Amino acid sequence: MIRGINDLKLRTKLVLSFIFVAFVPVLIVGAFLTGELKNMALKNALEQTANNVERVKKRTGEVINVSYDISYRMSNDSRLETLANRHYESVYEVVKAYKEYPDIKDYIRLYKDISNIRLYVNNQTLLNNWEFLQPTRSIIQSDWYQSALNSSGLAAWYYMPDERDRRYYLSLVRKIDFLTQHTSGVLVINVSSDKLNAILSQETFETMIVDGNNRIVAANRPGRIGSTLASLSYDPKVIAAKNGSFQASVNGKSSQIQIEPLVPESSMNALRIISVFSIDGIMKEPNRIIKLALTVIVVSLAVAIMLIYGFSAVLSKRMMRLSKYIAKVGTGNLDVALEIDGKDEIGQLSRQFNGMVSSINGLIVELQDSNRQKVELQSRQNEIKFKMMASQINPHFLFNALESVRMKAHLKGEREISNVVKLIGKMMRKNLEAGSRTVLLSHEIDMVRCYLDIQKFRYEDRLAYELQIDPDAEQVQILPLIIQPIAENAVIHGLENREAGGRVRIAAFVRNGKVHIEVADNGEGMPRAKLTELYRSMDETEEREGNRIGLRNVHMRLKLMYGPGCGLQIWSEPGVGTTVQFTIPMGEISHV
Repeated sequence: MIRGINDLKLRTKLVLSFIFVAFVPVLIVGAFLTGELKNMALKNALEQTANNVERVKKRTGEVINVSYDISYRMSNDSRLETLANRHYESVYEVVKAYKEYPDIKDYIRLYKDISNIRLYVNNQTLLNNWEFLQPTRSIIQSDWYQSALNSSGLAAWYYMPDERDRRYYLSLVRKIDFLTQHTSGVLVINVSSDKLNAILSQETFETMIVDGNNRIVAANRPGRIGSTLASLSYDPKVIAAKNGSFQASVNGKSSQIQIEPLVPESSMNALRIISVFSIDGIMKEPNRIIKLALTVIVVSLAVAIMLIYGFSAVLSKRMMRLSKYIAKVGTGNLDVALEIDGKDEIGQLSRQFNGMVSSINGLIVELQDSNRQKVELQSRQNEIKFKMMASQINPHFLFNALESVRMKAHLKGEREISNVVKLIGKMMRKNLEAGSRTVLLSHEIDMVRCYLDIQKFRYEDRLAYELQIDPDAEQVQILPLIIQPIAENAVIHGLENREAGGRVRIAAFVRNGKVHIEVADNGEGMPRAKLTELYRSMDETEEREGNRIGLRNVHMRLKLMYGPGCGLQIWSEPGVGTTVQFTIPMGEISHV
C-alpha cells in the first residue's frame, strides 16, 4: 500500500490527501451535526410541548376549580337545602322562594368561568326555571345521573348537553346530600367553553382537552370539539394512554403526541390534555438549514478541489523544474543556477540546491588546490633534497674522511674535536636521510642539538642554548628540517656579529590539542621595517635566485603541509632579540 502511494504523482497525492483529510471529515462532521440538529429540534419541540401542556393544565385547573368551589359552597348551603325540600302550596310561594335565593344567578354573573348552574331535585311543588329542575325519566336513567347518585358526593366531569340551549359543555356533576331532610339532589355546573377554547387558542401546537370518554371538550383547531379520538384515527394505544409521550401517525403524518392527565380536586374521573405536533413540521426549518448548509459545504468542497488541483499543478511544475536541473547536475554540468521564487520548502530546496552546486564547485577547486599544494610540497621537498645532494661530492668518501679525522683527533687526545667531528657526521647523515616523510619531534630536536653543539664548539662561551621540550610533544610527527633552519638563523643573524654572544632558547609544549614550537634569542633583533620586509619575502610565490634553505622554505612548507594558519610568526625588537613561533596540530594533519 505504501509503495503504491509512493508511486502516485504529487498532484494525485494532494487531491487524495484533501479528500481523506478534509472531505471525509467534513462529511462525518456534517452527518453528525445534522443528526444533532434534528435531535435538538425534536428535543426543543418536546420541551416546548411539555411546557405548553403544563401551562394549559395549570390554567384549565384554575378554570374548573371555580366550578368545584361553587359546588362545595352549594353543598353546604342550608338555605339551598330549605328551598329544595320545602313543600310549596302555591306558585307564588315558589316564585317568592326563588327570588329570595339569588345565589345561582350571582355565581353565573360573577364568575366568567362558568356558563350555567342547574340542580335536579325530586320536589313536585317546585317549578322548572332552568336552575331548579325535576329530573325526567331519561335523565334519571342516564349514566351521568346514576353515577352521581352513587358517587358519595365526589365530583365527576362529563361532556354533556345543556337542556336549555342543547349545546355541549364540560360539566361538573355532583350529588348534594341534604342531611337534615334526608334527601339529595344532583348539581350540574357548566364550564365556559369560550374560556377553555381561549386558553388553548394561545398554543402553537394542536392542543385538546379530552374527557374520560375520549370526547374532545375544547381544542385550538376547528372541527375538533365534540369529536372522539377514535374518529380522528388516533392509534388505540394513544387513546388508551393516560399520560406520556408517543410517536404515532395522525392523519397520515408522523406526529409526536404529549398526554398529561388533569385530575381536579375530589373528582372521581379525570381529564386529559393532549398536544400534537407534526414531526415534519417541526423539522421543516432544521431541514431547510441543513439543506442550505449542505449546499454551502458541497460548493465549498468543489471550489476547494479545484483550488487544490490548480495549486498541485503549480507545485508539481516547480518540482519538475527542480528535478530537471538535478538531472543536469547528475550529468556533470555544474554551471547551472536554479531560480525558483518563494520562501516555501521548494524555494528552500532550490536555494540549497544552488548552494550544493556551489559547494561542489568549491570542493573541486579546493581539491585541485590541495593536489597542487601536495605536488608543490613534494617538489620543494625534492628540491631541498636535491640541493643537499648537489652540495655533496661523495657522501661515503666524506663520511670516511670525517671518521678518519675523528679517529686521529681521538688518538691524539683531542676529545672535543673528535666529538665535534662526530656531531658533524651525524648531522650530515640525518640531512641526507631527510625526505618528504615526517619524523618524530624528538629526532628533529636531536638534530638541532647536534647543530647547536657544533656552533657552541665554534663560539665557545659566546653561545649558550636551552632546550625546553614537553615530553607529550616528543612523539608528534613533524616535517624534517623545520626547527634547525630557524635555530641556524638565530645563531648566524642574531648572535654571530655580537661580541658578547648570547643565548638561544628552544621550547616545545602542548596546549589545546596543538604543539607550540618557539625559537628565541637575545641577539641584535630587527627593526620594524626589516621585519616587514622579511614577512613579505616569506610570502613570495617565486624563490629568488641564490636563496638557501631558510625561513622562507620553512614558512612555505608549514603552510603547505598544515594549512595557512600554521606558518611562522616572528616577533623582534632591536637590541632585545627575536622570537620565531609556529603551531601544528597534534592529531590528523589537515591540508587546507
